[in-house]
Amino acid sequence: MSEIQRPGALYQQVAAAIRAAILSSEFAPDSLLPSEAQLMEKYGVSRPTVRNAIAALRAEGLIDVRHGKGSFVRSSGQPTLTLERRISRTPDDKFVMPNGDVWQEAEEPSTYRSRTTKDTGRLLHLGEEEALFGCDRLLIDPRTGTRAMHRTLIPFEVADAVPMLGQEPCKPPAAIYWVLTQAGHKLSWTETVRAHMPLPDERTALRLPDATPILHVARAAHGTDERPLLLEELRFGADRAELAYRITADKQPARRTRT
Repeated sequence: MSEIQRPGALYQQVAAAIRAAILSSEFAPDSLLPSEAQLMEKYGVSRPTVRNAIAALRAEGLIDVRHGKGSFVRSSGQPTLTLERRISRTPDDKFVMPNGDVWQEAEEPSTYRSRTTKDTGRLLHLGEEEALFGCDRLLIDPRTGTRAMHRTLIPFEVADAVPMLGQEPCKPPAAIYWVLTQAGHKLSWTETVRAHMPLPDERTALRLPDATPILHVARAAHGTDERPLLLEELRFGADRAELAYRITADKQPARRTRT
């Protein structure tokens, strides 16, 4: 029997002991934890104390509880899918997304009209409540089962200038890029990535386990005058996929000398 002699509530002491065993690989990734009865005996505590300790570790994301099977140590391995965040062009000036052939649509895309929020307005350089065309897709990688939520937002003023975008706002991003270049735009892109805990609908759609954050990628396509024309948002479980970027060194502008 292991002695529990750390300060704090008893369940926190038990959680700390189990956490240490997980981090030291005494309890290996993907392995089944000892039963409640075994943990009670190991640490000399009651069943409610063990259950509270398991609940605390589950909230931390160290443990998955599978109903009817028990508590398992969550895997600490590498994500199963790497998403390359670059854009290429073919000799005939079509755009190619390196992971474009990974995703399949899990359901029919949803087209709708919406308005900018504080966050989307900031990324599109617009105020709040500006009119948008929106398209939501639920995507799945058939090889790994990784799910992703993809959203395209096109300001009405951009769709007015390029009518095809208003008529078909659910075109794939590469096709939208081609339409914009045909309208005379020289495109560039900016992208931001942030993590947050999922909302209930995100957790359900992405089928996330407990205590799993999502990565939220926002990519804006800019036109010739650097004005954002399009916003794409991609959300997926941080335990399932990772992002890969190709980084090149920009030339530093020459300093001007006073004459």
